[in-house]
Amino acid sequence: MIPKECRRLAEVDFPLSAVNAACVVENNRKTRINSGHISLLHAWWARRPLASCRAMLLGLLLPDPCDPTCPAEFKVKARQVLLSTPGWDTEQNRVLVRTDAGLRKALLTFVAKIADWDIVRVANYVSTARELVKAAYGDDPPHVWDPFSGGGSIPLEGLRLGCDVTAGELNPVAWLLLKITLDWCGRKGTELADLFEEWAEWTLKEAEKRLVEYYPADTQGRMPLAYLWARTVRCEAAGCGATIPLVRNLWLSQAKGRKKALRILYPKGGLEPQVEVFEPSSDTEVERGTIAGNNARCPKCHMVTPRKRVQAQLRDKRGGADDAVLLAVVRANASGRGKDYYNPTREDIEAFTKAAAKAKSIHIEMPPSPPEGDTGFRPRPYGITNWADVLAPRQRFSRWVLHEVIEDALKEAAKKTKDKDLLDALAACLYAAYSDNAQYHTSLSIWCQEHVQTIFAQGSGTAMRMDFAEGNPLSPNCEGLGYSIRSVQSALRNPSAVRYQPSSPLLVNVLDAVLPEESVDVVFTDPPYANQIPYAHLSDFFYGWLRLGLRNRLPQAFTAPETEKARELTENRAVKDGGVHDREWYESRMYEAFVQMKRVIREDGVASVIFAHKDTDRWEALVSALVDAGWRTTGSWPIETERRARMRAQGSAALQTSVHIVCRPRPEDAPVGDWGEVLRELPRRVGDWMERLQAEGIRGADLVFACIGPALEIFSRYRRVETAEGHEVKLDEYLAKVWEVVGRTALEQVLGTAEAQARNSAAGALEEDARLTALFLWTLQSTNSSNPHPGPLPEGEGEREEVEPDVGDEDDETPLSRNARGDGGEGRKGYGLIFDVVRRFAQPLGIDLPKWEGRIIETKKGVVRLLSVAERAKQLFGADGAQAVAEWLVEDERKDIEQALFPELERRAPPAIRGRRGRIAPQGQNPELKTEPAATTLDRVHAAMLLQASGQANALRELIRAEQQRGPEFLRLANALSALYPKESEEKRLLDAMLLAVPR
Repeated sequence: MIPKECRRLAEVDFPLSAVNAACVVENNRKTRINSGHISLLHAWWARRPLASCRAMLLGLLLPDPCDPTCPAEFKVKARQVLLSTPGWDTEQNRVLVRTDAGLRKALLTFVAKIADWDIVRVANYVSTARELVKAAYGDDPPHVWDPFSGGGSIPLEGLRLGCDVTAGELNPVAWLLLKITLDWCGRKGTELADLFEEWAEWTLKEAEKRLVEYYPADTQGRMPLAYLWARTVRCEAAGCGATIPLVRNLWLSQAKGRKKALRILYPKGGLEPQVEVFEPSSDTEVERGTIAGNNARCPKCHMVTPRKRVQAQLRDKRGGADDAVLLAVVRANASGRGKDYYNPTREDIEAFTKAAAKAKSIHIEMPPSPPEGDTGFRPRPYGITNWADVLAPRQRFSRWVLHEVIEDALKEAAKKTKDKDLLDALAACLYAAYSDNAQYHTSLSIWCQEHVQTIFAQGSGTAMRMDFAEGNPLSPNCEGLGYSIRSVQSALRNPSAVRYQPSSPLLVNVLDAVLPEESVDVVFTDPPYANQIPYAHLSDFFYGWLRLGLRNRLPQAFTAPETEKARELTENRAVKDGGVHDREWYESRMYEAFVQMKRVIREDGVASVIFAHKDTDRWEALVSALVDAGWRTTGSWPIETERRARMRAQGSAALQTSVHIVCRPRPEDAPVGDWGEVLRELPRRVGDWMERLQAEGIRGADLVFACIGPALEIFSRYRRVETAEGHEVKLDEYLAKVWEVVGRTALEQVLGTAEAQARNSAAGALEEDARLTALFLWTLQSTNSSNPHPGPLPEGEGEREEVEPDVGDEDDETPLSRNARGDGGEGRKGYGLIFDVVRRFAQPLGIDLPKWEGRIIETKKGVVRLLSVAERAKQLFGADGAQAVAEWLVEDERKDIEQALFPELERRAPPAIRGRRGRIAPQGQNPELKTEPAATTLDRVHAAMLLQASGQANALRELIRAEQQRGPEFLRLANALSALYPKESEEKRLLDAMLLAVPR
């Protein structure tokens, strides 16, 4: 047994770079259909990589050999186990493990190695990890508890490491995935995988027999891959009344040699459109779409029907999928490589009409769709009030036929297999494939990048789609049932490669007292993050399909008509049961959850809680709940858990890492801390930690949030912290100091000591706008592990989409329509940060945000945008532009660029800045803010960049010469900004080109 005082390996060190690299490799490979990853079993939100869970859990379980209280028998046994691992018994390793420090290094190397994606298939590595755990705990395996098990990454790795695992989950969809992975795969193993393959094959063959006539091939034998549809409304312009197909973009393909587009025509005197596919000879032949911002433009009379009326018309038709217009059919092109677009044939229309007629008698019982608001569900105002409403007619028919086929398969299987538990497992796996496949068969799925996208393409939000893609369930691509079945096959085979003791997951809430006091050695969990993902409301879509076949087989999970919302620990104001689930409700329940975790953990136990939220106040609320519940932080590691290609990461400061906070129960007799001593220790601890993380490739927002963990180590070791006068310092006051220390440390790195110490425009320091810009760009840097990309997919190997936490706008043109350089809105460029992040940095550093509003920043909808240099051209140079200023500079070398800037402004008042909640401060509230627009060093750097952009070489040389005479600040700032701007940005190109003009 490990003594209570002995630190765990993860509390002193962690192989961060290696584990981050392993996570990136896993995230790039796990969606491949032959990977065997558990995410292939069924879609779920925000799964954590197995690599990070396996490595962190092992670090939590093993003691630190350098700790004075580390048991000697563990060190002896650990040396033996490591050296018995194939390839480890070398002279170098034998020498290394002789010392405690060397043994620690060897254990950290093994933790790094065990994170590798393929390691579970390598002989002896998993058994070595189990032997190390046994060396620490003896014959009584440690008990690991994950109360928010979700997709199952943490409990699966606990079983692999030989632990007793208790997995808790309230959501029945997630619980089913846990049941398959942790229980049935552990008990039935290859028997279940073999049985599934047998009856899955039967299911696919029977499904093709029953459905093939409804998805007819063309005269060349090419099966349809997808059908493209558009909802319709009536033009409400006086005297028109034409039917408007609602299409976002009339282009189908702009690929070279394969250009295809849509043309909407109305017969003379007719009101019904004729839509045809054609090959445009020039771009001017293709008109713009008929829908923008969900306002409909009539192609016949060109009048616009506003969004509210579009909503009203579609609401009367429960979403309008039933009378949608068929635009085009997607098939493989004539060469057999790639896809092409064709006009629907008579056979296509007849097949659909026959399926739609049969669909009229089919009623599929589904849960209600999510309410508007925190659920991120946008289609409700258009009449989609039940998840069944998302189905187009043929989709309703084919989904029911597939359900009947699966039931027939299970009846046939029951004639050969009398093991009811195994039959239930088979049913669960077949319906998991059926449910997972359903996300590609809705009227909210779209055709993007030449494949059908899931209804959850935007992760935790669901947008209204006016035009949509109907996939073919017999397709070989991701929309085909065969693809989902092959995914489940892969997911079933992989866990069977490493046998483990099964664990039956609990369908419980974290607040349920299901475990006795002090019964758990390790709590390791990834809790829900406030309002990021409304799991219950969104998972009702999958729950409805699973319930069709499992309500009688697994009644404990699938009897209710919908998933439980009342006790789900998320911030979701759409839920009213038990009180409105607002922020206060969520934070109080999270506090209770942390108290419950502390109740069940042993006195010598250790925990890790994963945090990843972009809002600073949500971070602070969670860590406050953790500290208030009686936990003390003992370690903190930012692990790169997010897919780099996910939508939210494009052009934004999205977090790439999740911070794994290591903590222990705080003793009841913990001392009272001295505020002065805490403040003296904080800069040293944060500075050392930032240096360590930057060496590991952690950057920007990831680095900011990763500093909260070590800062908490100082504060949370005390039962409270007091000033010399006896005043208790609250955690929020301390965290404000943490932000200040992080900001000043960052400024010192990028601008120098004077800027880090400045609290206003002090002499000798660059002005506020330079400090603000530098901090802004520093925070936007991306974490970038030095890891190999796995390379292109081998020929014939498929890849599936993955559900990611990302909320999109209702009117996104496509899921990938975000500005590649930040969400500036209306086509404007720039870089965006959440207002609260900017505010927390600016206030303690003496940066007055309203002073710079409209000059270098713009605040809108809670996001602060750093204006691009191009946007400042008119502001700096006036209507005459850089050309006039350049001539003025060259004509008289005695003139100062500062005299030429802001020519159109004699006095200016900054526009009102939006506050944390988006409220606008009243105009005239701060009359003292009216100032002369004196040019700053940043203004002059931007002016130089604009002169560079406009090719004014002589004027640029004059400006640089004058600035060199003025002092070093101009070039110091220019070099700093060059290092901070993204490598491929236009600003960095201009800065680097401008700096080349500096005399050497």
